Amino acid sequence: MATTTESHTAPPAPTGAAARPPRRARRPRRHGHALPYLLLLPATAVLALVLGYPLVRLVIISFQDYGLRALFTGVITWAGLANYQAVWQDPQLLPVLARTGAFCAALVAGTLVIGLLVALMMARLGPRMRTAVTLCLITSWAMPPVAATLVWQWLFQPVYGVVNWLLTQTGLFGDLTQHDWTTSALSAFAIVWLLVVWQSVPFVALTLYAGLSQIPRSYYEAAAIDGAGAWTVFRVITLPFLRPILVLVTILSVIWDFNIFTQIWILTQGGPGGGTTTLGIWSFTKAFSGNSFGQGAAIAVVSVLLLLVLTLYYVRRLVRSGEDL
Repeated sequence: MATTTESHTAPPAPTGAAARPPRRARRPRRHGHALPYLLLLPATAVLALVLGYPLVRLVIISFQDYGLRALFTGVITWAGLANYQAVWQDPQLLPVLARTGAFCAALVAGTLVIGLLVALMMARLGPRMRTAVTLCLITSWAMPPVAATLVWQWLFQPVYGVVNWLLTQTGLFGDLTQHDWTTSALSAFAIVWLLVVWQSVPFVALTLYAGLSQIPRSYYEAAAIDGAGAWTVFRVITLPFLRPILVLVTILSVIWDFNIFTQIWILTQGGPGGGTTTLGIWSFTKAFSGNSFGQGAAIAVVSVLLLLVLTLYYVRRLVRSGEDL
């Protein structure tokens, strides 16, 4: 039986236009790649004008001999690093730095702990009670700092203060009707701490509650089936999900609490005996009470640099926590 083999011959090579290699498809040009930057340009210009110019002006004043003579004569001399040297050699520098850091840490810790507890409570409440708590938080958060501080001052006022009257009625601490809370640095910081934490907790609580609402319920159901306790569920499920949000609110709290000025100035004005003087208060008194605007500006620049270092540290942690998720 004869077998036939088929011969496979290659097709003839194309000639002319058919011999050219196919052209690569051109990618469409992105005509709108600059549109997002154009849309951000107005906001960037406003921020540069509102925030950038005062900051640049502050740095310039910190290198000048700017005092009463400069205000009246208009003649400003260049001082170089003299203002920074005076601030560095001032004996108040280290106590003020330590006081500012300790007070900022206490404020941030209290705000985060209480805000987290309020957020966990809101997650367990029903819709009506949760709405009521949310309205109370927003109302306290929306209150202007000056108005809130004046109300706080009235609450802790000697003779007519509501807090003194209530504590006296309990009989636990004796007669506190005449007690002045601003005569001691510790008690003065305590009432300022209560005021600032009361104003800061709403933002932290609402932000953390928003993060809690995004955790899938299936994780908690699986933990309940495995018999995990409340602390284990919080440590293994809730806390890892909230870590990026906790870092974010920590950054914002550090920025806000490090620069606190209004509450301290209205309640104590840095007293008694400078016991509640932070960097913000020290910069203000140096510039306007001591008539040394150059040194006041130098203190403010140092505050900005310290805050920048802290912010960069927490931003790096925020980026790393986002990459780990």
